[in-house]
Amino acid sequence: MIENIMIVSLALFMLAIALLLFRVIVGPTLPDRAIALDTIGVNLISTIAIISIVLTTKAFLEAILILGILAFIGTIAFSKFIERGVIVERKSND
Repeated sequence: MIENIMIVSLALFMLAIALLLFRVIVGPTLPDRAIALDTIGVNLISTIAIISIVLTTKAFLEAILILGILAFIGTIAFSKFIERGVIVERKSND
């Protein structure tokens, strides 16, 4: 019964990721796209965790950590780009 619930939750996470991908492509504003990308990262982490539970392995835990770090850094970089127009500011010697 638990495995059936896990399979249903995987299907729902995949549906959510597909809908969020649509929001990233069609999103009306840049902040909407940034939030959708961040949510896709969270849903991917959840999907990998469920797959790890279904397969009863700890092999995917490193992938979850790496994906979480990359999603966080990507969200911060995209937010800085939206706010300032550049990600890395360069100081000029004027």
